[in-house]
Amino acid sequence: MTRRNATAIGFTAILMWALLALLTIGSAPVPPFLLNALCFGIGGSLGLIWLAIGPGFAVLRGISWKVYAFGSLALFGYHALYFTAFRIAPAAETGLIAYLWPLFIVLLSGLLPGERLGLMHVFGALIAFSGAALIILARGDNGATVPVSGLVLAFICAITWATYSVLSRRLGAVPTESVIVYCLVTALLSLLAHVVFEETLWPASNWGWLSVAALGLGPVGAAFFTWDVGMKKGDIQLLGVASYAAPLLSTLALVVGGRAQATPILLLAAVLITGGAALAARASLRPVRPVEGG
Repeated sequence: MTRRNATAIGFTAILMWALLALLTIGSAPVPPFLLNALCFGIGGSLGLIWLAIGPGFAVLRGISWKVYAFGSLALFGYHALYFTAFRIAPAAETGLIAYLWPLFIVLLSGLLPGERLGLMHVFGALIAFSGAALIILARGDNGATVPVSGLVLAFICAITWATYSVLSRRLGAVPTESVIVYCLVTALLSLLAHVVFEETLWPASNWGWLSVAALGLGPVGAAFFTWDVGMKKGDIQLLGVASYAAPLLSTLALVVGGRAQATPILLLAAVLITGGAALAARASLRPVRPVEGG
């Protein structure tokens, strides 16, 4: 597979994730852990089919259990936080804060060996965070009734996904088929959590069932496999820059789907978050001069 093709495959994940917020709202009233179990069960089952007609199950044997634990806990934790946040907080605002992960990827990657965190990274971070702050401050009149806990969960899930993505760069030798195990273990953990903590509630309409199926097929299924291919074999920097379109695409999907209003403040927040992240990404694309005498 060429670098160009791998990059194109990775980009499809960004397009699928743009629908994550809209489909998550559409899946109501399914509780978060049950939704996790259903979606990852679908995604993992598709992976098993791909494995059976492709490289075979032997490719999974040589992978360390630590890798499986890392990927499974990351996917389980991120989506438990994400789905919970969307059940208790406004959709558009929650989505924008959750999509701060591209910015955090840039900031965290600057701490990796051979990378540097520069002034433009910090400046971009401040701009993006101003967008997140604008979302919360703009709801001042309704502050007493807004579940801030949902926005906090969205913020934590953004950090979780960024950490997973950055650390995954160190696992370049691990085959993409490992994501199948991530999905299946996440589905199992989510099912156990659902039985212990939640009441079983199924989708209330055909659209709800279609939303669950679409989540499992795309944003919470195939997207993880295509993203893994892009991260390991494609142009990581280009994909990183492209991922900053996710907040705008997600917000646009919510507006078109009738789940959010295109208010000036919401659009301004989307521009600030995306622009700040893109500024930080541009700083990462600049070559770093070697330190003299070092």
